[in-house]
Amino acid sequence: MSERKIRVVVAKPGLDGHDRGAKIIARALRDAGMEVIYTGLHQTPEQIVATVVQEDADAVGLSILSGAHMTLVPKIVALLDEQGAGDVLVTVGGTIPADDIPELERLGVAAVFTPGAPTDEIVEFLRGNVAEPVS
Repeated sequence: MSERKIRVVVAKPGLDGHDRGAKIIARALRDAGMEVIYTGLHQTPEQIVATVVQEDADAVGLSILSGAHMTLVPKIVALLDEQGAGDVLVTVGGTIPADDIPELERLGVAAVFTPGAPTDEIVEFLRGNVAEPVS
């Protein structure tokens, strides 16, 4: 069996229209040898989960700057579980208040990266926490 690249869906849920950070992360992950599927702006939780399932992703990175993370993230995690994709690593990036991070982690988010997080840290987190994918 040959190894394949780690597959990551980078998604912008909700009405947030600012995607520069998501594009920077997507580029850094690609440069690190990962396969990245960027969903674009204004994605519903259902659209994001459908993409994760269709693309057989190992991880999903949710970029949220709108403040709707406590509504959108639990919905996405629940839909992943319902679709049999509860093993997909979920990360969140954006303007997430420190007080909300423990609750997101309790819900199943593997890591939260706030503005200014080094891209190398995100790359290494994914490499260290996604099971080695094989085709």
